[in-house]
Amino acid sequence: MLLIAGTITLDPRKIDEAMEAAVTMMKATHEEPGNIEYVFSVDPIREGIVHVFEKWDGEESLAAHFGARHMAEFQAKVPSLGITGMDIRKYEIASEGPIA
Repeated sequence: MLLIAGTITLDPRKIDEAMEAAVTMMKATHEEPGNIEYVFSVDPIREGIVHVFEKWDGEESLAAHFGARHMAEFQAKVPSLGITGMDIRKYEIASEGPIA
């Protein structure tokens, strides 16, 4: 299992536009085989920060996602979103379970 998690920093004036594009991509991604979770969320405290959280069943599903049409459409919009930074990491998970 793979987790993708991190933050995107962008011009706060572009948050609504960025989230509109993200929601379109999230809806399509939720339909992809191997996608377990896919969320972009606006930080309610830190202005201009969007958190990314993804959960995939494996590398093949993630690779297919990067080749998906909706991903290409989102990437085409990225230059207009005023992104000033990005720190997104991939984690390979060996096991999972409840906290308590």
